[in-house]
Amino acid sequence: MKIGLNTDSLGGLSLDAALDAAQRLGIASVEFPTGAWSSAPHVDLDRLLESEAARDELLGRVRDRGLSISALTCNGNQLDPVGGPAHDEVTRKTIALAPLLGVDRVVLMSGLPGGPGDRFANWIVVAWPPEAQAVLEHQWRVVTEYWQGLVRHAEEHGGVRLCIEMHGQQLVYNVPSLLRLREAAGPLVGANYDPSHLMWMGADPLAAARALDGAVYYVHAKDTRTDPVIAGINGVIDTTPGSDYRSRSWNYITLGYGHDEAWWRRFVATLAEIGYDGVLSIEHEDPAMSAVEGVEKSVALLRRVLGTRHERATAVAQD
Repeated sequence: MKIGLNTDSLGGLSLDAALDAAQRLGIASVEFPTGAWSSAPHVDLDRLLESEAARDELLGRVRDRGLSISALTCNGNQLDPVGGPAHDEVTRKTIALAPLLGVDRVVLMSGLPGGPGDRFANWIVVAWPPEAQAVLEHQWRVVTEYWQGLVRHAEEHGGVRLCIEMHGQQLVYNVPSLLRLREAAGPLVGANYDPSHLMWMGADPLAAARALDGAVYYVHAKDTRTDPVIAGINGVIDTTPGSDYRSRSWNYITLGYGHDEAWWRRFVATLAEIGYDGVLSIEHEDPAMSAVEGVEKSVALLRRVLGTRHERATAVAQD
């Protein structure tokens, strides 16, 4: 496995400064967000689609630093009753751009529509009262039809793999919902496996990875810390704004500060067990640590974890 970087982690830096930081830290690849919920500070989606020269320039800046592009990301809610059409446009353009940059993976979310006639997206998290099931049935019809069309679009653009991030406030947020959509839409659909979301929802990311065997197409390296005192009182269904992170039940945090290094060793070993040998793309969203410091610490942890695995594998081979 190789260490990568979602460049929004260093969104306050210019493109060249972010690439320089990745090179300095020995990162192998970068992942560029292209829009939707991201301001896409490092790429211009429309310009890259329209201009071969612009694509060549971006690829040159990446390659000059010994890097590659591992994925494009367009996380948003393309089925939102209000903002969905704009996010859908970004999604389709990103899928079209990927093969032009030699990229075969696009990270995105499933989308979440409202219920019948709803003005806003509606995330159903309990099975009762009965109308909750009616809303879910409607949402699954909408999402399945949308994704079957999106897969056709991906097939028309070189068979780009669509890596769904299982995320709260999305119809696909756990293993069963990911596998349900994959069964309905086909094998181009897989997971962008980000354990941080499963952590706060109470799943076991190691068991969940095994249950996705064969469907993990990409991995985000991101940690979550649950505050036992606050969560013990409030639970983990927390609507406290992220800006008030000291009062939240849980927060995204720098690698190693939510789950220790031994846990991350088990995580990497589990990925290897299910046949994943791709990129571990750092996504830094720790509100209590600066971006550069957080990325540096995350790289250091992953380097130790991957180094330990490599040393053990070498020793076994020598024996």
